[in-house]
Amino acid sequence: MGRRIRKLKKQRLHSEGNSTLLISGLIIAAIAYLLWHLFDTKVPFWCFLVIFGAAYMIVVNFYRCPIRYFNDDTEKIVVAPADGHVVVIEEVEETEYFHERRLMISIFMSLFNVHANWFPVDGKVKMVKHQDGNFHKAWLPKASEENERADVMIETPEGVDVLCRQIAGAMARRIVTYAQEGEECFIDEHLGFIKLGSRVDVYLPLGTEVCVKMGQSTTGNQTVIAKLQ
Repeated sequence: MGRRIRKLKKQRLHSEGNSTLLISGLIIAAIAYLLWHLFDTKVPFWCFLVIFGAAYMIVVNFYRCPIRYFNDDTEKIVVAPADGHVVVIEEVEETEYFHERRLMISIFMSLFNVHANWFPVDGKVKMVKHQDGNFHKAWLPKASEENERADVMIETPEGVDVLCRQIAGAMARRIVTYAQEGEECFIDEHLGFIKLGSRVDVYLPLGTEVCVKMGQSTTGNQTVIAKLQ
């Protein structure tokens, strides 16, 4: 595919969080100001600031959209598309696109993880499809097929089709997908973003070398989860 192009979105906080962070920050500041001036003792002020300041920082962490670079060769490499931990490594019968058995690796994101998603492989986007569905807890097996999801099919330079599936969870109700059909995509680029607890599945050909184990923590765009044959 020639020289890899770094067409990254230059943002440290996801735009989805701009209004939430601004409004909640102003409310916290206003209440803290009132507590400081209305009471002789500063105990209410400090208690409020510690509790809600910590909660605000969790929300800031959630909306972080970090720019990361994978520093090794990306040929036949599959990287983690999300921060989180591995909840599924198994062969499954994929009947919607491949109509054959595939290796599925799933990463669950908790509320405390960064919720930006990355492309797991270099290649070309063949398909982007959003499908409405239920909102089961994201770590349940049926979530992969029954929950609201966004599917991105990528063809690698070697001609291997890789499916990356963003899945909404019990609390996650909004999936954002940047991928566009027909465009080239690269490891290091943001594929999308999911609000609140959720999960990302990667479907790979059988015979792919698995490089992670169940329960292992992953860092999006940094952890190698598999190597294609």
